[in-house]
Amino acid sequence: MRDTTAGPPGAVGQETPEARTPLSRTPAGTLPVPAPAPAPVGPDGAPATTGSGDPGGHSPLGRRLARAAAVTAVLTAAGSLIGLLRDQTIAHLFGAGSDTDAFLVAWTLPEMAATLLIEDAMALLLVPAFSLALSARTARAAGADLAGRTDPVRALLTATFPRLFAALAGASVLLALGAPLLVHVLAPGLDDPGPAIDCTRLTALTVLTFGIAGYLSAALRAHRSFVAPAAIYVAYNVCIIGTMLALHAAWGVRAAAAGVALGGLLMIAVQVPSVWRQLGPARRGAGRGVGRSPAPGVSTRPTPHLGLRLLVPVACFALCRQSQVLVERFLASSLPAGAISHLNYAQKIAQMPMVFSLMICTVTFPVVARALADGEAALARRRVERDLTLAGLVVLLGTAYVIACAPQVVEVLFQRGAFSAADTAATASVMRVYALGLLGHSLVGALIRPFFSAARPTWYPALSMAAGLLITIVAGLFAVRWWGVHGIAAANAVGITATALLLLHGLGTRVIAIAVRRVAAGLGRLVLAAAVAVAVVSPVAALSAGPLAGAAVGALLVPAVFAVTALAVRAPEASQLLAAVKGKLTHAR
Repeated sequence: MRDTTAGPPGAVGQETPEARTPLSRTPAGTLPVPAPAPAPVGPDGAPATTGSGDPGGHSPLGRRLARAAAVTAVLTAAGSLIGLLRDQTIAHLFGAGSDTDAFLVAWTLPEMAATLLIEDAMALLLVPAFSLALSARTARAAGADLAGRTDPVRALLTATFPRLFAALAGASVLLALGAPLLVHVLAPGLDDPGPAIDCTRLTALTVLTFGIAGYLSAALRAHRSFVAPAAIYVAYNVCIIGTMLALHAAWGVRAAAAGVALGGLLMIAVQVPSVWRQLGPARRGAGRGVGRSPAPGVSTRPTPHLGLRLLVPVACFALCRQSQVLVERFLASSLPAGAISHLNYAQKIAQMPMVFSLMICTVTFPVVARALADGEAALARRRVERDLTLAGLVVLLGTAYVIACAPQVVEVLFQRGAFSAADTAATASVMRVYALGLLGHSLVGALIRPFFSAARPTWYPALSMAAGLLITIVAGLFAVRWWGVHGIAAANAVGITATALLLLHGLGTRVIAIAVRRVAAGLGRLVLAAAVAVAVVSPVAALSAGPLAGAAVGALLVPAVFAVTALAVRAPEASQLLAAVKGKLTHAR
């Protein structure tokens, strides 16, 4: 994969655009940005796009990103809603007792596998690697240097996939065999570890299936193909629900674990047709950029290589991030039965705004990686700054709704069957505390992508995440004594927020010279808008006639109050988004 002895794009004996252009002052260690020059002006007076295109919505690239984001949003929404239906099915069939706790301990493996092998480590490593390979393909095609040479994209695939498959298969077998020890480490306080061990043996298969699914997703996203990767969670959750309904009478909670194992296989199946179209025999030697001159500084290395210097920091970051869940369940296993379940249900609902906010960065991550591979640091900086603000706006709007309408939302979604009113009250109160860390979770997901976009070894994200994890552990050990599961949720919020602040500071000083103070000030205004929305809407939702009415009233009032406050304090992106919505409505008429 990528050669880890190399520096940033163009560093191997190549002259980058920055080497030939006067540079503005940037913090030490950041990617240099060319000094401001008169920008080309388009017919409408706005800056014209060059190179990879403007990250906004007016260039062809911007329009493609907008369409990709829309499709991804629809599929993400579908996957999240079906995920809620999955959780509702679990709550209805198994409640929030010891059986559900046992399954959730076993579910730790798929959750960690998803973080490592789909969302974080695999994507952070392979999207830049495939982007560099695509850049090399374009440069080679433009130079008519195709004869007798291996296509860089196919060379990367051949060099990495067989080894990955073998390693993941071995890991799945070892985890299945070591299930009793793993359950004891994860949740030593369980009264009966038997069901958790059985479920863990079934979910161990996801280490293999999620790894393959994540590899295919990264390859497709680098090719700017987003539909199949966005559809994997729809297939996954549908499979879990169907398996539970079919087998719960005979297998009990083990049916849910079997659904997880089968769902991983379906994740692979839904992506195979798209992968075949992009990387199959018909693509051999092909290059989308034939006839297009490569940007100065584009790497022409035949195949990027992934070595330990690049792999280990990414893996450590992902492990530290997912270890927050391990810490939470370890601490909650000593509390009364149902504590793990209440924390899980609260997280599943509260994390939905974070999921929607990060779909923006998922779509634009290949653009940032390709921009850095092509030496366009200024484009990458503008894209990252806008992504951080948009992600903050989306997640804070959702946070305001989650906090304001927590009891009503939980009752509507879960209070039926074995899930009682007491479970609703406990889950809602935990959810409100957990939601305080949603901005931190979203920012960590958004900030980590540019750190690894340049495919340079860096330990700063892993060390920042380790610091946040340490804060979570220490705060959780103390808080759980007095506040129980609420203390665990609060420790999570404090730890992840500390990590986000460290990453925000480090991004501006080490990677891309973003305007950290301006971004932070804009996020602060959005936080104020969310706080006002919570204060106004919470009593209204509580006084509504029934939980469904309260949730519906909140869904209408929270965006309205949030928007008015954001405009009043001049929060970034608020006026632009309002103008865009007005334009769409006017055009529709």
